[in-house]
Amino acid sequence: MTRYIYIKKEPQTEKINVNKGNFVKHLSFCVLLLGFIILTSVFYPILNYEFKSRRFSSRLVSPIKVLGEGTTIVDYSRPNSWFPTAKDLPPKSSRITHYSLSIPKLKIEDAIVHVGGEDLMDSLIQYPGTSLPGHYGNAVVFGHSVLPQFFNPQNYKTIFSTLPTLEKGDEIFVSFDGILYRYQVIGLREVLPDDVSVLQQHYDSEYLSLITCVPPGTYLRRLVIKAKLTRI
Repeated sequence: MTRYIYIKKEPQTEKINVNKGNFVKHLSFCVLLLGFIILTSVFYPILNYEFKSRRFSSRLVSPIKVLGEGTTIVDYSRPNSWFPTAKDLPPKSSRITHYSLSIPKLKIEDAIVHVGGEDLMDSLIQYPGTSLPGHYGNAVVFGHSVLPQFFNPQNYKTIFSTLPTLEKGDEIFVSFDGILYRYQVIGLREVLPDDVSVLQQHYDSEYLSLITCVPPGTYLRRLVIKAKLTRI
């Protein structure tokens, strides 16, 4: 006589619920991992810069300016807001309004520098009243920076993002009024936004100063790359 044994099948809905629960767990893990990667990519360049810059000032300055009872975000696309206490320098007489700047190490090639310009989103800007390239004094050029992973040497919003990687001896080329000038980096330093000494003119030689904001992606301090004209 044949006997049959019946085994009750588990409800399929439970398996579906189990699979759904595993999917939710994996999705949560992926979201957390993605969030960690994003936070790391934002804060690591800043912390790394701070630890490597022990020779610079460690004092921080808020990028927010408080005016009366309200708070206003400073427009850093305008060069006059980088050193708010700086006095206007006497303008230099010149028919040249634009020239180009190249930094081979940073793959910056023929970037446009606007003499006395108003918008750092469109070009590099030479601070008005500072000496012109090839002349005795100090030509001071401002440029924007962001987190280094977004660096694009052809985008003026990010063009100076890797400026902190320059070292003494690195070359900077300026093409001004049909003449090519070669500068070599002689020093790097940080200053606070109220230190206007970097705009001063010293006429013992021909200097070039490149300035951007640091740490990367912030407006807390100013990095100054000082270079001196050399003969090609």
